[in-house]
Amino acid sequence: MPITVVQTKAELRAEIARLLAEHAGRRGSGASLGLVDPLAPRASLGLVPTMGALHDGHRRLAKAAVAANDVVVASIFVNPLQFGDPTDLERYPRTLDADAALLEGVGVDLVFAPSVDEMYPGGDPLVRVTAGRLAEKWEGASRPGHFDGVLTVVAKLFHLAMPGPVAGQPAAFRAYFGQKDAQQLAIVRRMVRDLDFPVDVVGVPIVRAADGLALSSRNQFLSDEERDAALVLSRALLLVDARAAAHEPLMPDDAVALIESQPGVELDYFDVVDPDTLEPLAFACRETPFTGEALAIVAARVGDVRLIDNMPLKAR
Repeated sequence: MPITVVQTKAELRAEIARLLAEHAGRRGSGASLGLVDPLAPRASLGLVPTMGALHDGHRRLAKAAVAANDVVVASIFVNPLQFGDPTDLERYPRTLDADAALLEGVGVDLVFAPSVDEMYPGGDPLVRVTAGRLAEKWEGASRPGHFDGVLTVVAKLFHLAMPGPVAGQPAAFRAYFGQKDAQQLAIVRRMVRDLDFPVDVVGVPIVRAADGLALSSRNQFLSDEERDAALVLSRALLLVDARAAAHEPLMPDDAVALIESQPGVELDYFDVVDPDTLEPLAFACRETPFTGEALAIVAARVGDVRLIDNMPLKAR
């Protein structure tokens, strides 16, 4: 069936209820014929929040959601609350038709594509979710207020998409986020934990192009020369990853020097942090043989485009 695209909150709730009820009906019919185990796991809904301009990284998010859930909804909303620069907001790509086609191709059931007025009737919300000290460094330091905007819209999407009971049982609810936005993922997980949202947050690994560049909607703004220069980010991450795998000292200053030596690239930060708290590892862990797990994170401006990337580190 063609994918359904809705623009209002009421339509979203109605379509989610309809799709889950249809799934329950199919399961019930099959069970009565002995085709389905009537004690099968409860119905489940997967949510894939996006801002559109979808690429293969989003495709992987959607595929993960489709593989694990009975019904999947993807949101496409360019959220003004998370943009500090009006020019950046204005030039963010809007490609709804292409996005819907990509999502339909992997089996997503429903697209929620609201207007700004639908999401924020009456203008910017006066009450927002704040990210606290988790947002004081890294991306938060470079983009003040960004994560408050992210959490506010994600909290609204969680409430809007949250499924009701299906066939008398509560439905499972999962939300899918890419690990490329490592700080965002950590902050969303913390919001869910601290505010008791009944949703399981699933992180999906980074998708990279053949040359190693992490896929991003912003890559389309890079010239060929800038794209070549941007590859230094993944090379720097691989440098510390190889050392971590070999139980060697990470020496992240070497990765910093590598990036700073690349013409056309202006480094914002490169560090090795705890994957959950995003706090930098103790100095001793950088200068002594590496054990355990960590996360290398980087952000840099290549031309006019700001890129982020990260890589999980594990001694192997």
